[in-house]
Amino acid sequence: MPTAVTRTPAAPSALALAHFEAGFAFETDCWDTHEAMAQPDPDFVVLDVRSPALYERGHLPGAVSLPHGKIIESRMAAWPADTLFVVYCAGPHCNGAARAAVRLAQLGRPVKLMAGGVTGWLDEGFPLEEAYSPA
Repeated sequence: MPTAVTRTPAAPSALALAHFEAGFAFETDCWDTHEAMAQPDPDFVVLDVRSPALYERGHLPGAVSLPHGKIIESRMAAWPADTLFVVYCAGPHCNGAARAAVRLAQLGRPVKLMAGGVTGWLDEGFPLEEAYSPA
């Protein structure tokens, strides 16, 4: 008797390959983002699309705070039209990064979602940076 796993057959290899390869056009992961950000001149901009308060408590080093609801054409004019944006939010339980990706795509901007968000970043053992607060 088939289990819940095998009841629906796996896709043919060619379809599986196309599906999984296509995913890399839409997402990146924490490890690859971390490694790329360690380069002298990263070829993308990381957007923390959570609230400013959460950004201040801790964010990816070098990330720009831009809550997904504030992604509008006039704000995006600060970057060249071909700038790739990598967006993240709190983690897999949060859809803020997907909302940001939709907004950026609607504006014709290249975008990838960083799978895992802050939760994934911390799970990989990478540090967060706190926003500067004058004493």
